[in-house]
Amino acid sequence: MSAITDDMNTNTKDAPFGAWDSPISSQSITAGSVGIGGLHVSPDGNGGDVVYWLEGRPQEGGRNVLCRYDPTCETKSERGAVDVTPAGINVRSRVHEYGGGATLFAATTEGSDREDSLFFTEFLSQQQFKLELGNSSGESASEAVTADQDGVGRYRYADGIYDQKRKLVITVREDHGVDGKSAPKDVVNEIVALDPTNTNNAKVLVTGSDFVAAPRLSIDGKTLAAIVWDHPNMPWDATRLVKISLPDPAEDLFSSEVGEPVVVAGQDNDTSVMQPLFHPVTGKLFYISDESGFYNIYMEDDGDEKHSILPMNVDFGGSSPGWRLGQMGYTILKDGRLAAVIKRDGSSVLIVADVVNSKPGGSNNTPVETVEYSSKDGLPMQFADVQGGTSEATKDDLYFMGGDPSTPSSVYQWNLTTKGAATILACSSTLKFDDSVISVPRQIEFPTTLGTAFGYYYPPQNGGFRCTTESAPPLLVKAHGGPTGATGTSFNAGIQYWTSRGFAVFDVDYGGSTDYGRDYRRRLRGSWGIVDIDDVCNGAKYLVGQEGLADGDRLCIDGGSAGGYTTLGALAFRDVFKAGCSLYGVGDLTALASDTHKFESRYLDGLVGKYPEDEAIYKERSPIESVDKLSCPILLLQGDEDKIVPPNQAEMMYTALKEKGIPTCLKMYEGEQHGFRKAENIEDALDSELSFYGKVFGIDVPGAIELEVDNM
Repeated sequence: MSAITDDMNTNTKDAPFGAWDSPISSQSITAGSVGIGGLHVSPDGNGGDVVYWLEGRPQEGGRNVLCRYDPTCETKSERGAVDVTPAGINVRSRVHEYGGGATLFAATTEGSDREDSLFFTEFLSQQQFKLELGNSSGESASEAVTADQDGVGRYRYADGIYDQKRKLVITVREDHGVDGKSAPKDVVNEIVALDPTNTNNAKVLVTGSDFVAAPRLSIDGKTLAAIVWDHPNMPWDATRLVKISLPDPAEDLFSSEVGEPVVVAGQDNDTSVMQPLFHPVTGKLFYISDESGFYNIYMEDDGDEKHSILPMNVDFGGSSPGWRLGQMGYTILKDGRLAAVIKRDGSSVLIVADVVNSKPGGSNNTPVETVEYSSKDGLPMQFADVQGGTSEATKDDLYFMGGDPSTPSSVYQWNLTTKGAATILACSSTLKFDDSVISVPRQIEFPTTLGTAFGYYYPPQNGGFRCTTESAPPLLVKAHGGPTGATGTSFNAGIQYWTSRGFAVFDVDYGGSTDYGRDYRRRLRGSWGIVDIDDVCNGAKYLVGQEGLADGDRLCIDGGSAGGYTTLGALAFRDVFKAGCSLYGVGDLTALASDTHKFESRYLDGLVGKYPEDEAIYKERSPIESVDKLSCPILLLQGDEDKIVPPNQAEMMYTALKEKGIPTCLKMYEGEQHGFRKAENIEDALDSELSFYGKVFGIDVPGAIELEVDNM
């Protein structure tokens, strides 16, 4: 047992860092938490709003369920939610494998503005279904809108809109061939129109590019806007905004010709354009572009000219745009104003702007209001999925996803006129922990190879414990995925799990991360496996140099997916960390280049080099090729159905480590894809990593699970 003594004066116990008892267990995290996203606000037909969102439920094997806020319903959950989609249905798309855009709300009744129907993608078949929406918990049964021919899984659907004039669904369709097993290069992505009354009736509207996204329809129904791009670009590298002329809505679309795509923005093949939207009042086309060096919002003027309506040296569009379909980082309010989220000094800020009469010249002609909403205790908020009220009664209401370091991600309702406290309609977690065990992060800017980089430092925090025998805590550095992702400051039970046990955590936005402008995001061009590794290592060393923040002899690192590669690379190519955990990470770049899905099949061209021409670079930067340089323990956690980073990546790494005699352990989780969604696997992954570091650092972890580690 650890030497723990009671302090009669402070009512705390003195124990080594990492050996503190914590109320934040892995079981409490999965039992009391769901993932929430996909916020949607719809008119209820009576002058009010209906608020919907998606819940990912670990206790149901990661099933995604569409929910509706209804505090009066007797069958509501603790979050005030009523299930909308039928029991057993998993609402999730696999387009690009990352999915997104799996739901589409539509007003299908003639003369009504109430969205009385839901079109959604069902996970197992990847087909589109329609569900009639009621105003109670008794929704109707769903019916198929598309047909899975021969059950082979040929088509996948996502990111749709409803053409109310023609009564058609316009959506992204991904074609995996007649047998459903096309090679990545043969998968076809198109935008199609679907007749919900005929499961075999589809009209191709946009084709010829490697990828398509975000179909958006003009008010008169005669113009379709969309985002397209081609290999080897990723959506944050170079995309094109195109417009397609459609016939008059009175004509039969299926028997008519549609126009060729006309490029509106992104002609230079070096600009990232995303998130188009036709303004519902003016009809003007809005979109986000990084042509200024930051993701700013642009508007198309008369004569096909365009201008930035809110020129700022900040990124609009939300964190990690482009990875999932259907993302929107701004919205139009009932009166035509635009509401958006930007990131400033490590926290989110709401911007509301009168863009109805916006003219070239940007902010000089566009009145802008910065709405700084802070939660209780003034902690920085993190916003996402902003939506406006839909009726005159709620036109000044703003709905958003948000959270702060002590508040789990929640659905908020906030009035822009009164600007009082926001109301939480639904929270992603029923966990209730005392503030004394919640670690509040602070953003740290630190020196690194290409200037400075950023991260969020979480100190150890547990009101029931302190440590007087050690000068600094062990540090867990976290490398996010992507690698063009970003981290945030919303309550993260997975981080508090560590800090409440006496670990410090440093969540790093290494070079290549979103939210810091185009130049910062492009630091990884040709330099993946160099810049990101430099940054996580330099961040850890910087904290060690700051007295009391981190123990240089107990530095560990973990990351999932691309973060798993950064983890393995930092352990193989640098001598900073003493242990690490790779979750579904990349160990062999050459294997990944030839064995992954279409969306990322050319991703490494920009991050590393062309393959096979630059095979030597791939091998040089592959951790599995440098096992001889490895000397520290490594834990590998992997899903056996992962199509993005196939299981053989972890298996090959494990075999190489084991043969070299390095302490290692591989856990393969059955039925998991890219990222763990089942409660039992989320719990085991957390507890295994804690037990692993306990063994490595000689920490007597209270209640540690048994873990067999080879060569230890």
